[in-house]
Amino acid sequence: MRQCDRILWASEDMRLCVGMKHVRPDEFWCEHHIKGRPLYPGVLMIESAAQCASWLFRARFPALGFLGFLRCDEASFRGQVVPGDDFVILVQEIEANPRRFISNTQGVVRGKLVFEAKITGMAI
Repeated sequence: MRQCDRILWASEDMRLCVGMKHVRPDEFWCEHHIKGRPLYPGVLMIESAAQCASWLFRARFPALGFLGFLRCDEASFRGQVVPGDDFVILVQEIEANPRRFISNTQGVVRGKLVFEAKITGMAI
């Protein structure tokens, strides 16, 4: 269930990155996540951010195995994301060691902040 289509940019020190998810009208949730008016679910915004943050962590610690999502804190949804939108994901590492990472994340659509959360993940 890939929710981050690509990484657009990463800082040299691999502590910041920008990813993107193009929200397509044929995705599995569109028909039922508000029938007649599909809205990208908040849980998938969180998943998009977690996948992007995991990519950033793995770029710094490539030898690790599976990465698990531990928690999401301070999540806030400030706008709608609909099919056709490019959901741009901003990630800033707060803390990382070879076992665990914490990142601040934001989601932006058409220059407007629509989502933010603190994501924690761990090598399992």
